[in-house]
Amino acid sequence: MAHLFFSIVVVSLNPGEKLVPTLKSVLDQDYGNFEIIIKDGGSTDGSVEKLEELPADSRIRFFREPDKGIYDGMNQALAHARGRFLLFLNCGDRLYSRSVLSETAEFIEKTEKESLCRTRPYIFYGDQYNELQDCPVHSAPRMNDFACYRNVPCHQVCFYDAGLFAERGYDTDFRVRADYEHFLYCIYDRKAEAVYMPVTVAFYEGGGFSETRENRKRSALEHRVITRFYQGFWKRSFYSFLMLATLAPLRTKIAESPSLSKGYNAVKSAVYRRKKG
Repeated sequence: MAHLFFSIVVVSLNPGEKLVPTLKSVLDQDYGNFEIIIKDGGSTDGSVEKLEELPADSRIRFFREPDKGIYDGMNQALAHARGRFLLFLNCGDRLYSRSVLSETAEFIEKTEKESLCRTRPYIFYGDQYNELQDCPVHSAPRMNDFACYRNVPCHQVCFYDAGLFAERGYDTDFRVRADYEHFLYCIYDRKAEAVYMPVTVAFYEGGGFSETRENRKRSALEHRVITRFYQGFWKRSFYSFLMLATLAPLRTKIAESPSLSKGYNAVKSAVYRRKKG
């Protein structure tokens, strides 16, 4: 295709039965202007062989190369991506509906048409459905400083202008929060505009690499380092105090509770809808 619109990047290493459903959710889209980059780190569990279950499709491009972790694998995949916008899906995640890519392409094209003179790159982001908690999770309607400190959208719902990875990819010194760091790099260094779109992009599997007890501790440490670098000591300290004052640790426990998360996210969604209005 002359102008490839989307590159969907899937990084895998021994994902078991999870790889094929992720790919099928992309191949089943009612919009066809995309490629799938599968970057495998050397799986030995038979998952790669299961790709034979899929129909032959020239839009699937498979590469196998050892890597030093998920973010290193994503960086390797970037070297092969040709689309204007990039979406990163983990094995086990799936696009929410058959119309995700068509709705996103329509939204992007409308936004670009209304902003013909702009030169800043975009990040378009939507909502997710958390399968572990069995409820929708709505992203913040605006990415201001506090939203960037508190919680940026997960990479499974973000469509990045490919140019935002031209100068550098993910910083692999951050083992858990390299995607968060890169999001803030895009906002603060590259002056990207993050635009919310009313599209539920992906089923997010949850319970993965970043959510183990050990990695949660490292995640908190990396968050402090990243926010202090991009937002400065005093702004980061103020937002940290604000989170404590508004009972953020308690709200996090409620949001992660199987019995309470649906109600919590329903309230949060109502607040976000009012802000959008």
